Amino acid sequence: MSKLSLEQINKMYPDVLSEIGNIGAGNATTAVANMLNVKINMSVPHVELTPVEKIVSAIGSEDEVVVGIMLGVEADITGSMMFLMDMPSAHHLVNRLMMRPADYDADFDEMDLSAIKEIGNIIAGAYLSALSGLTNLKITPTVPYVAIDMAGAILSVPAIQFGMVGDNALMIKTEMGDDLDISGYYILMPEGDSYQKILAALGLPV
Repeated sequence: MSKLSLEQINKMYPDVLSEIGNIGAGNATTAVANMLNVKINMSVPHVELTPVEKIVSAIGSEDEVVVGIMLGVEADITGSMMFLMDMPSAHHLVNRLMMRPADYDADFDEMDLSAIKEIGNIIAGAYLSALSGLTNLKITPTVPYVAIDMAGAILSVPAIQFGMVGDNALMIKTEMGDDLDISGYYILMPEGDSYQKILAALGLPV
């Protein structure tokens, strides 16, 4: 069978892609709720395979300042993963973790950035653990790092570092409600043959 295009996969296998989003984002949301001891309801994630160079336009303006938690992915698949949040979401999350007033919006200091990095560890670990269980692939994260910059600048880093320009990313948009009001994007960018390994493990033709 010939290799399917992204458009064909998005169209023919929405249930498979939705399952990836629901399980991965659901695990991450539960991990955050347990960490903060808050009640969180998650909206149904929007999931699609997207060319890396089109991610910025998919999430909004490239000039918008966002918080990016970035890490490498190792073991059976290799590549990079990011979790992007807008600034209000990041402040809201850090304020809850640091037990500050909800409207506190001073610039992040070193302690705040350390907290965001730990949140990234938990989110990425929970998401990748879910993806590993779904695909039966061994997937482990590297130590994350945090960047606060315009979306276009942040997304250019993994594209250059991992040679991903022109290749495909799995992008999941999620929203967390109730006691926490956060919207963000999980972006998994496999490199080499990792993309094919994931699709094959999910039973999709490659």
